[in-house]
Amino acid sequence: MSEHAIQVEGLHKSYGDRPVLQGLDLTVDWGEFLVLFGANGVGKTTLLRVLSTQARPEAGTVRVAGYDCRRQATAIRRQVGVVGHKGFLYEDLTCRENLTFYGRLFGLPDLRQQADAALCRVGLSARADQRVRTLSHGMQKRLSIARAILHQPTVLLLDEPEAGLDAESVTMLHDLLQEWGDAGRTVVMTTHNLEMGSAWAHRIGVLTSGKMRSQDTSPGGDTPASLRQTAEADR
Repeated sequence: MSEHAIQVEGLHKSYGDRPVLQGLDLTVDWGEFLVLFGANGVGKTTLLRVLSTQARPEAGTVRVAGYDCRRQATAIRRQVGVVGHKGFLYEDLTCRENLTFYGRLFGLPDLRQQADAALCRVGLSARADQRVRTLSHGMQKRLSIARAILHQPTVLLLDEPEAGLDAESVTMLHDLLQEWGDAGRTVVMTTHNLEMGSAWAHRIGVLTSGKMRSQDTSPGGDTPASLRQTAEADR
């Protein structure tokens, strides 16, 4: 196992002539739960896309679980689980069929058993044979979380995963992410919910002007009010 779960040095990423990430540095340790705040458009989603190899950096070094994102993208994809704004689900397949499909991509043994275990973990056992297009938005989000944890990744990358979830589902998500960290795995999550994110995180980072401002959440640290002022600085 590598020394750090995530190591980013001097990351630059632009879209056309608009720079988004500008010389960003970030280190996340194993077992750490990092929550990212920032105004819309400052690069939180872009950073997660780079870490999950969905987007290529223009400059800088990015390593996830010890693998280089440029040369070892396939290895990184086996180490990360991703929950984004898109569910990456097949609407005409059932919940179990979706997970079985993704399990085959990862070469998992005992596919049905592992798919059913993931469905149970997110409270969807009773919906296993229901087609995705018939599920509510919140249930589809639960299924996306099940897809992300199916192969037991060492790093979870979540982009506003609480969006669309009811209170019971948010509690489920919190417990799952805490378990992930307790097992020595790493979680990086974005959210606009400053109170929730501050309560869940081991450490927080605020993206402003394409760079990261990191701070801990120990007693005496920044309050949600001061975080809000920093997170909205680029608005």
